[in-house]
Amino acid sequence: MTREEAQAEIARLVAEIRRCDQLYYVEATPDIPDHEYDYLVKRLKALETEFPEFVSPTSPTQRIGDKLEGKAEVVRREVPMLSIENVYTEEELREFVDSAQKGFESPLAWVVELKIDGVAAELIYRDRKLHRALTRGDGQYGEDITANVRTIRDVPLELPEDAPADLEVRGEIYMTNENLARLNALEHERAIASGRAFKPYANPRNLTSGTIKQLDPAVCAERRLRFFAHSTGTDPSAVAPTHFEFMSKMRGFGFPTAPLASREPNFEKALERVKETQERLGELDFEVDGIVLKVDDFAAREKIGATSKHPKWIVACKFEKYEAQTTVREIVVQVGKSGVVTPVAELEPVEIAGTTVSRASLHNAEEIERKDVRVGDAVIVEKAGKIIPHIVRVETFLRDKENPPEPYAFPKVCPSCGSELRKDEETVFIRCVNPECEAQFRERLAFFASKEAMDIDGVGPSLVERLTSPIPGDLLGEESRLVRTFADLYRLTASDLTKLEGIQKRGANNIVEAIQGSKTRGPIRLLNALSIAGVGSSTSRDVVKKFRSLEALEGTSAPEDFLVVDGVGEIIAKNLFDFFHSDEGRRIVAELRELGLVTALEPLSEEEESAAKPLEGKSICVTGTLVNYDRVGIKEEIERLGGKASSSVSKKTSYLLVGAEPGASKTQKAAELGIPTITEEEFEALKKGA
Repeated sequence: MTREEAQAEIARLVAEIRRCDQLYYVEATPDIPDHEYDYLVKRLKALETEFPEFVSPTSPTQRIGDKLEGKAEVVRREVPMLSIENVYTEEELREFVDSAQKGFESPLAWVVELKIDGVAAELIYRDRKLHRALTRGDGQYGEDITANVRTIRDVPLELPEDAPADLEVRGEIYMTNENLARLNALEHERAIASGRAFKPYANPRNLTSGTIKQLDPAVCAERRLRFFAHSTGTDPSAVAPTHFEFMSKMRGFGFPTAPLASREPNFEKALERVKETQERLGELDFEVDGIVLKVDDFAAREKIGATSKHPKWIVACKFEKYEAQTTVREIVVQVGKSGVVTPVAELEPVEIAGTTVSRASLHNAEEIERKDVRVGDAVIVEKAGKIIPHIVRVETFLRDKENPPEPYAFPKVCPSCGSELRKDEETVFIRCVNPECEAQFRERLAFFASKEAMDIDGVGPSLVERLTSPIPGDLLGEESRLVRTFADLYRLTASDLTKLEGIQKRGANNIVEAIQGSKTRGPIRLLNALSIAGVGSSTSRDVVKKFRSLEALEGTSAPEDFLVVDGVGEIIAKNLFDFFHSDEGRRIVAELRELGLVTALEPLSEEEESAAKPLEGKSICVTGTLVNYDRVGIKEEIERLGGKASSSVSKKTSYLLVGAEPGASKTQKAAELGIPTITEEEFEALKKGA
């Protein structure tokens, strides 16, 4: 091979390896197997050894340098890394957001991101090449960790031509739980071979912190640290006008960013996203200790400003994490209301943060395979705040090497109806596609009757289980099930219910009365209760307010008709259209309508429309128990009348509505701020404009 050919081949290999790194680390869509990637790197090393004059400092082979001598250099940064204000309750979060919103007439858009439990770092690029990497330190001064950061494969050593020449990228260095399990297994084998005691690494965060300050970059390389970018120390508006667009640009420059991030048009949508994200944390292979909300618009950030310690446009919703080791006794699967089959680990009961944990969701088949969870395994289980416990990792080094447990085989058929299970084309979910599956309907009915939906007192999961199961001893067998459709719930009589063991006539009458009383809940709650994929309470409210009735939803001509609703994207629009134009969906709505359920909002005259907002511009916080409203109902009523339902007392609060057994903190703060308190009777007078 000539020098010219070698130079061209080295350039080609470098470009191909960088392309593969972008796909693997940034986009999570690798297109070649690992052994082919390894061959590319091996081939590049061989050519660079033969033609050293063509070796570039930014070559993928030049990540591991020489050992360092002594302590790392301490460097003063030009722009300090400020800390983030933490909140632990929804009330504190709302107070922070209210403060940021001051001076803005339109709602601020927020970006919701994961707060990675890692080590903060700053990567400094000069002439598009990695010049220096620093720890956060005290914010003003950081330690030089460049040699170790160069070993992190998802940190680009050189930026593309469309990136700024000088860029300071801030983010988190972290370690995956899968990698921690690998290192524990490796160290266990080394300890046995050398005859020394073995002490496993306790958690990824501490190991990352110790690793990034190692004097030998080879140690850092073996431990396979990772990096997520989340901001910059330079002016981000030079790259894009908003944070969400800026992060997209960063991915284009080769920097990985944390998954599950989203841009929400207002705080209420952002809060919903926070709660949804919390429920998905168990799917991740890295540790998260909070969820961050950032004002999206950079110009708005400038206006909001910062204190000497932290910016006033970013906040972290934090939660305490606790974990313990236990054993997997069994893996079972559950069928949800959308047919998704979710695996659940039955655990040896273990106490975590004062509660006994005996079950943990495994989320999906790919999650089980990735974590390699098997019956009999020792596992680390984590519980964070009110979040459902999840398995962090398997301690594979504790497996019996001679007789390891068998890998888990996901079922091929539905455990409830026996139908074939199918994997979604575009998601990781495996689901039962039988629309008549009893388990699916049971879950949908339980949600239909829940407080979040039709709020039917007395109809909980236990009663739903009995209503949808054959009555023991009944000669009709399967045909004796009392409820097979939502409509059947409204056809129940007291005599039907007394057929179930333990239900007396008085209790049966109360249940029937509660069911019949739910007919007037209205179309917003009813739409939410139908369990259409992606359509929750907020989306249901927005859709019904736009279309005014379920009949109007049936009259749409294409999925695109739903895109006029804020927050409704193509997927949800298609789900809505498919439901209201399917034979099954039309049958469900028609039966409920015939049984007297309210499917449309009351029409308003022009005079009524102008007079129907007596709470326009008013912010009302509620504390205590009300007589005529539950928590969801009073919020809907305040918003229906043009007001804002606030969960905390602030200077912007117009009234504190006080019920029985009010919270001391809210009443005390209202008194301190001079916020007037009103009773439920006075609230009713406000509604009438009195």
